[in-house]
Amino acid sequence: MQVQVVKSKIHRVKVTGADLNYIGSITIDEDLMDAANIIRGEKVQIVNNNNGERLETYAIPGPRNSGELTLNGAAARKVAVGDVLILITYAWMDIEEAKSFNPALVFPNEATNLLN
Repeated sequence: MQVQVVKSKIHRVKVTGADLNYIGSITIDEDLMDAANIIRGEKVQIVNNNNGERLETYAIPGPRNSGELTLNGAAARKVAVGDVLILITYAWMDIEEAKSFNPALVFPNEATNLLN
């Protein structure tokens, strides 16, 4: 049997941009992606603490050490600059592997989105 478990989480990051005219995705500072073990094109669940919205899109890397977190395309309508988000990815695993798996949990600086 397989179960879906949390693979990684970036907890409490602020939206720095919303680009309705981009073709889609979420742009994430590549340092944050590396710390959370998120790869280019990976599906990301987005939870908006300010308005309760939940959505899914895919990750693209932004400039390193920039703190960038931009929602692109239609997802830009679900956020406002300054909103606080939680980003979550999941993975399918055999149940025995899942019991001992430790997800990558990242808690960046809430003011800058940078790693402490």
